[in-house]
Order: sequence, then C-alpha cells, then structure tokens
Amino acid sequence: MDVKSTKDLGFPDYWNNRYNNGAESDQATHEWFRTFEKLRPFLEKELPNASTEPHILHFGCRDSTLPADLANLQFRNQISVDFSDVVIKRMQAKHPDLEWRVDDVRKLSLHDAPIDIAIDKGTLDAMLYGSQWDPPEEVQANVRAYVDEVARVLKPGGRWLYITFRQPHSVRRQVVRDGVWELVVERLDDGPGTFEYFAYVLTKHDGAGSLKTASLAWILSTSTSKVREEPLRHPLFSVNTTFLPRKVGFLSNFFTMTHAQT
Repeated sequence: MDVKSTKDLGFPDYWNNRYNNGAESDQATHEWFRTFEKLRPFLEKELPNASTEPHILHFGCRDSTLPADLANLQFRNQISVDFSDVVIKRMQAKHPDLEWRVDDVRKLSLHDAPIDIAIDKGTLDAMLYGSQWDPPEEVQANVRAYVDEVARVLKPGGRWLYITFRQPHSVRRQVVRDGVWELVVERLDDGPGTFEYFAYVLTKHDGAGSLKTASLAWILSTSTSKVREEPLRHPLFSVNTTFLPRKVGFLSNFFTMTHAQT
C-alpha cells in the first residue's frame, strides 16, 4: 500500500466506497487485529465486571463483532462510533439492540468523561502514514486530536485499550500525555513463530484534565507475566532496546486483508 492509499484510510469516502463496492462489500465480518476469541483472555482481565455496568466506547468500530460479543457477555452500555455512515447503517441493521453512531473520533459529540473503557482496534493505525520519526503535519494533527479526545471522554480511572501490531517505541510517541495516564504494554502472541500484537492499556489518572509534566510508568509484559518495569523520565527519548519486540509489522499487511485475523 503506497502513501496515497494509506492516507486515504483517514477519510470516510474511502471506507464508504470500500463497504459499498470494495473488499468489505460482501456483508461478511472483516475483523482487524485479532478476533474476539483471540482477545478474550486479555479483555477478561482488563474489563470491569459486567455487573458494574461500565460504559464502553468503541472507536472506529467498522463491522467488528466485538460490540456484539461483549453484549453476549452482558456488557450492555456500549457505544460504537465510526465516520462511515455506510458501515454504521449496516451494523444498526445487524444489531439494532446496540447503539451505533456516525461520529468522528477526532471531534466526538460526547460530553466530557462519560466513558469507563475505550477500545481501539486499528483506528489509530488508519491515521498513520509517512515516517514514524517525522510524520507529516496532517498526521500529527489528526493523532493529537484523536488522543486528546480519548483523554477527554474517559472518566478518571477509565482505561483506553489500544490493540495494534505497532511496536512500543513507535506507539509511545503517539499516545503519551504526561500527567494524563499511565501506560502499560502487553505483548499478545500465540507462541513461537506467530505474529506479535501489542495491547496498550492507558489508565487515566484521577483529576487528569490537562497535559502536565509527570513521569511515565512503562511496563512491557507477556500475556502471563511482567518482563520489566522501569520509570521513564522523558516521553520521547531514552528508549531501552530490551523493550523492542523481535518482529516488525507493516500497515499494508493489514489494510489489504479481507478476512478475519487468526
């Protein structure tokens, strides 16, 4: 996928056309970045008990089964947003008992701090193109607006669960907001020889309403145990190479796929 095609991922017309005429026009489910069953152990660990009725927001839901899968586990307070009106209409028809909204994650219509859990499974990735070290200004502006919106709508103590193939040294540059949240990174894989995904858990600090200076707790863990914990003194530098994974993923490997990840 070239830069122009990657850039197109950030516009609703691209996705409307894709859902109407392209790879996702067949009404089947096209899961991004692991299926629900693959993510279930992680989600069961990170989600509050359904009996507490947490409010969950899916950023860029597309046609994922995740909202319906969570509803089957009795998570009833869910809002799924996407800027493609085509896919939202499709999902409203499939699951009329759930809440679906056409909305732009960079400027949500939600009021401040109603959300306990925010979930992103590939939405931030769709905004990223060009150099990861010196991205175009448009990328920086879009990412900044999106991440700030996540922080705005989360309650103090709320969590943003971001699932991606992107490595920690790359993601940290995009999501760090000093004084706003604590970041924990978990490696998701199925054993030797399988592709690695990462789950970034960002927990909003109590009273975090502005971007203030603070240290960041950075933890890289496997699905079962912590590998290392170290406070980082600067949000951009002093990256320790022991945190870096063995494999490198590429955006084009994912956004050209037309079937569920396994």
